Amino acid sequence: MSDFTELSDEDLLLLIKQDKLSAFKELYGRYWKKLYSNAYKRLKSKELAEEIVQEIFTNFWLKRESLQITTVSGYMHSAIVNRVIDQYRKELVRVKYREAFKVVHSEADNSTEDAIMLKDLAYSIEAEVSQLPDKCRSVYELSRNEHKTNKEIALHLGISEKTVENHLTNALRKLRIGLSHYLFILIIFIYK
Repeated sequence: MSDFTELSDEDLLLLIKQDKLSAFKELYGRYWKKLYSNAYKRLKSKELAEEIVQEIFTNFWLKRESLQITTVSGYMHSAIVNRVIDQYRKELVRVKYREAFKVVHSEADNSTEDAIMLKDLAYSIEAEVSQLPDKCRSVYELSRNEHKTNKEIALHLGISEKTVENHLTNALRKLRIGLSHYLFILIIFIYK
């Protein structure tokens, strides 16, 4: 069958599960513009909207055999809503981080003692990070120093996103344990 335009979404889904790329292209053509429009309307960013839609279709293709979908349009709508919400959450975390960073640095600039404590903490963090296993350290540094997403790290290192999450969880746990003696100092520093 070469003409997929007459098929329903559900028929296309069955063909996609059988690895029919032409059926996927038809579904992509049906939903790309609508998903992009919904994402752009909420995010006001052409690049972010395109990236989110591309991620949805990439995940759809990669998980095609295991997808449990009742309606394709419902799945696509939920996917775009969830991705937009995730994007807002990421941006909120970035904004809070920037604000906290500004507060800490503006207060630290007022005192030599505070600057020394911050430098000592940074040195301790570096020392703890250097003790992490190689792959775990690489994932942590790509995430925290280069601000890459889990997906970007996974592609860069050739590992799964779940493995990236596991490495980050392990790295943060080890850092929390290794730097626990700074917690009291940090609390005093923040509430001066």
